[in-house]
Amino acid sequence: MHTLMVRKEFIASHYLIGGDWGRECAPHAHRYVLDLELEGRTLDSHNYLVDILRVEEVLGTVIDRYRDRLLNDLSEFEGQNPSIELFSRFLAERLSEPLDDPGITAVRVTLWESESAWARYELSRP
Repeated sequence: MHTLMVRKEFIASHYLIGGDWGRECAPHAHRYVLDLELEGRTLDSHNYLVDILRVEEVLGTVIDRYRDRLLNDLSEFEGQNPSIELFSRFLAERLSEPLDDPGITAVRVTLWESESAWARYELSRP
């Protein structure tokens, strides 16, 4: 099994809702680190799982939706607690569509919120 990983960093803000989490309930920023892993069994005629330049372009476009924004203001988070778990799922889903390549069997997003906390979401393909 081949795995390709591309990492990007960006800053976004959020505040938690629906509970008493102290300072986390007030707007605050995180320097997120997103690790995108693509997995597949076969390589193309250039011996790529997928072209890294294409992956970086898609990743940049998706991250631009969130960069320097308050997540709570975005439609996908409306009425929901913008947890790192939910955010990693939204990112995996948004990245999966434009990277719909027959050679990719899994899309995995690991989203770091700090040096010690991350969440992961994986989409498997047949």
